[in-house]
Amino acid sequence: MPSVNYGSVPFQEQIQFFRRKLNIPTESWTDIYNQEHDWAFMVAGANRDAIVADFREAVEKVIADGGTLEEFRKDFDKIVARHGWDYNGGRSWRSRTIYETNLFSSYSAGRYEQLRAAIGALPYWQYHHSDAVEHPRQKHLAWDGMILRADDPWWQTHFPINAWGCQCYVTGLTEDDLRELGKDGPDEAPAMEWEERIIGQRSPDGPRTVRVPAGIDPGFEHAPGRSRLKSAIPPEYDMEPPPGGLPSRRASEPLPPPRPMPASRLLPPDLGEEQYAEAFLEEFGATLDRPALVRDVLGEALVMGQELFQDRRTGELKANKRGRGRFMKLLADAVLSPDEVWANIEYQHAKGRAVVRRRYVARFLLPGEQLPALAVFEHGETGWGGITVFSSDVEGYLELQRHGVLLYRREE
Repeated sequence: MPSVNYGSVPFQEQIQFFRRKLNIPTESWTDIYNQEHDWAFMVAGANRDAIVADFREAVEKVIADGGTLEEFRKDFDKIVARHGWDYNGGRSWRSRTIYETNLFSSYSAGRYEQLRAAIGALPYWQYHHSDAVEHPRQKHLAWDGMILRADDPWWQTHFPINAWGCQCYVTGLTEDDLRELGKDGPDEAPAMEWEERIIGQRSPDGPRTVRVPAGIDPGFEHAPGRSRLKSAIPPEYDMEPPPGGLPSRRASEPLPPPRPMPASRLLPPDLGEEQYAEAFLEEFGATLDRPALVRDVLGEALVMGQELFQDRRTGELKANKRGRGRFMKLLADAVLSPDEVWANIEYQHAKGRAVVRRRYVARFLLPGEQLPALAVFEHGETGWGGITVFSSDVEGYLELQRHGVLLYRREE
């Protein structure tokens, strides 16, 4: 089971589960929580896309091709040296945590998918505690050997892995298997005992309280991979979910005060499409004929060029959609000098996949305007979006944009 040498037997469900994950930079392990791990690959404190990508490659190599902890540690050392990453904890503990958590969780998610597919033939599941664990948890030992129906709600929160370093696993059983074990029916699921736990004491957003079943560490109170299966069920209407998509954290502090901007940052209302597009691009040193590679406040690369504004079907420039042309310089300001930068995973039912979007949020005060202007620039692999609004409900609209993983916050 999970204690065997990984890669010794091909396990496609495990490999595919991991390969479908999306890279997410984070500041703290609490930024991605619970079932969000079904969609996100993260390394706590790795807040640059390049670092996350390198760790993902190292972990995927172990899962797909096999590899020991010591072999992974060689890649770990190279990545740390290449990026000058200042991580918390000792090398042995940190590298083992990354290695084991990703291997065991992807194994369990793949196993969950297999068992769900075979539920007709294997209507019972049995919990097993691994003897490989040096310091077993008493609750996990108490569950060892327990047999429940595969559709018992207990599995929704207790399908392993259930804690840091946990190596528990589940096997499927037939009716004949049950009789051979001397049983004429499944066991009774343990009563649910809930505990409140405080997490994120060292998180930039501060601590918060979560509710988890007794015996399960915060962040593990879900069946690995289950949200993948649920998200594959189409909604009633063929439409994308509202902002936020999958469950994610929202802002806990107000946005820094809006910054004053000169009236010149607003463009005239009667310019053409090309002029509005040029006004945006020149803020990044680009033109319609010459794109530019720029770095945001996190050091991540963005390419700015005319393709941002071209209709993919006709090739025509569309820089003044919904009258946003006047605010092009404010959109550029949101990218170059944001108040906050967020990353979020959203599942697009119409396209049948999840995407990562990075959102730059900023507020500005312009002369003659009583309300602050909210500028939001959203960027992802499926495209970009730009919104600038003056509204009496700007605060309500603002909160819809501030969700996911907070990557950056401007100091006041």
